[in-house]
Amino acid sequence: MLVQLFYVSTPVGPVTTTVTKMILDHSIIANKAEKITGILCQGNGLYFQVLEGPRSAINNKYKKILNDTRHQNVELLSYDHIEERHFGDWSMVLIDLSAVDAMISMNHCDFDPYTATGFDMKTMLKDLLVSKKEINQIL
Repeated sequence: MLVQLFYVSTPVGPVTTTVTKMILDHSIIANKAEKITGILCQGNGLYFQVLEGPRSAINNKYKKILNDTRHQNVELLSYDHIEERHFGDWSMVLIDLSAVDAMISMNHCDFDPYTATGFDMKTMLKDLLVSKKEINQIL
């Protein structure tokens, strides 16, 4: 049984390239072993992540995220059972929110992930993926 989980959090302390690379490097290895795929959006003082995979693996990963001292204000935005993966090609991919196309920001200028619905999150993510210019694919 596959599930898809969306969450948002704010980083504790500054987010540097070194911190982001460390998170991605660890995630790639762990996610492949746990059959988890997903997207990490980072920037503008936020982490926003979508994880997909077996229910037990996603539940365990989210427990780790809740206990990770690099995150605060972790909030679950959506948790759905899915028939197939939407991000099956990526063990993890990074979207730099501070570098995304200005048109995306204009289309979602009132976007606040802490008050967004699951539908809002999926719409924003779809627009981010269409603007793949600033996506750093990590396989």
